[in-house]
Amino acid sequence: MVKEISLGIGIAVVIFLAFQGINLVPTLVLIGVGYFLFNLFKKQGLGSSNNFNTHQKSNKEAADVTFEDIGGQETAKNEILEALEFVRDIDDVKSLGIRPLKGIMLSGPPGTGKTLMAKAVARHIDSAFISTSGSEFVEMYAGVGAKRVRELFEKAKDLARKEDKTNAVIFIDEIEILGGKRGQNSSHLEYDQTLNQLLVELDGMSIDDEINILVIGATNRIDILDKAILRPGRFDRIVKVDLPDKEGRHNILEIHTQNKPLAEDVDLEQIAKETFRFSGAQLESLANEAAIMAMRDDSKEIRSEHFKEAIDKVMMGEKLNRRPQEEELKRVAYHETGHALVAEFVKPGSVSTINITSRGKALGYVRHNPEDDHYLQTLDYIRGQIAVCIAGAITEEKILGNRSTGATNDFKKATELAKKIIFGGMSELGVVSKEHLTSDKIHKEINKIITAEEKRVNKWIDSNQEVILEVGEILLEEESIRGEEFRKKLKIESEIA
Repeated sequence: MVKEISLGIGIAVVIFLAFQGINLVPTLVLIGVGYFLFNLFKKQGLGSSNNFNTHQKSNKEAADVTFEDIGGQETAKNEILEALEFVRDIDDVKSLGIRPLKGIMLSGPPGTGKTLMAKAVARHIDSAFISTSGSEFVEMYAGVGAKRVRELFEKAKDLARKEDKTNAVIFIDEIEILGGKRGQNSSHLEYDQTLNQLLVELDGMSIDDEINILVIGATNRIDILDKAILRPGRFDRIVKVDLPDKEGRHNILEIHTQNKPLAEDVDLEQIAKETFRFSGAQLESLANEAAIMAMRDDSKEIRSEHFKEAIDKVMMGEKLNRRPQEEELKRVAYHETGHALVAEFVKPGSVSTINITSRGKALGYVRHNPEDDHYLQTLDYIRGQIAVCIAGAITEEKILGNRSTGATNDFKKATELAKKIIFGGMSELGVVSKEHLTSDKIHKEINKIITAEEKRVNKWIDSNQEVILEVGEILLEEESIRGEEFRKKLKIESEIA
């Protein structure tokens, strides 16, 4: 309404002055330029403070998340809950002269539940919740980021007062953007000014404040954070939120399938085994994709086959419409069978599925079924993985007479595994320094390691060519074969290391 009245008055004034014979062109140009600059500065955040785009969550969204809803992170949850006692028992903290808990840094890969944990914290201590991202603070204009940091803390306090709470949680995702090491951007001091302001706000927080603010940062690049932000008295707790182990994955799957009708043949423990290094977000997507596939099949229950298909989709991507020519498809079938055959000799029972359906960038793939999570790798294990990598190309050569570019990524992976052996002190070179080894010496040792595995692979393929041909024909006809059926045809009598 005010805008309309002002516009009307302005037009009336312009008409009146025009009738008086006054030249209004210079004045109108100046007004136009001023209006343009005002809107530009306002857009960049130099005008009204209302333009700062923080995502305020009136406890409604945060209240929906509890620590019980977060699976597979028991260690991280226990560490956070212990730290939150300093916030909940504020009277005891004051009586013992303990400084307030100002910040918690959550560090870990994407999709592990850092945002959920921040919301669960807000619910646990009954606080207002406000979230933002590190990228929201940095602009091309000096001083904008620092101004927005001040606004953020003021908004958190205002939100807490509005909701009649004594605590407020500020969650900053991707905090490495504003908290990176100072001095890295010598041509852009805005980054340093923004971080300095955040440090000032953290240092200014006191146990006697009307509103107690807890800052939670989340990052998957803790190595690039400035040391000043991580020192005690600012972010007092650094909590590692890692990828879940097998038990954690089982727990997450149980949470995300509570509202889904599962068939009797679904074994969540087995699915947890097959999803090594899946994050919580990927497991949630897996359960959702399995339900979608059940709906496509007009099934009222989600069956084991839907989960297996969903695992492939989450790992490799959606099936592609492209279909290689018959000759190429035959090569892919033999290539993947070679991978699977050697995998079974290296570790019997490890193959879950062989498939020649195109997904993502892969024309075919072998999905393995690890029995247990491995965090340390032995020499025998790495040698076995190298053998599996090079088996596809060797099978092509044995059956079809030559190799193809389809093994490029396999060889790249085999080379990286050979380097692990060398730099892990497990090669004939003994314990070595990476810096003091010449590239020629490294190349020779890599070649020696891979050649030794080629001899093993050649022996296994030579003695099982009939099986490879038979399985290849099945794949060409049906596109996939289960590990159990493959093992029946292979008839491995004993484990060969």
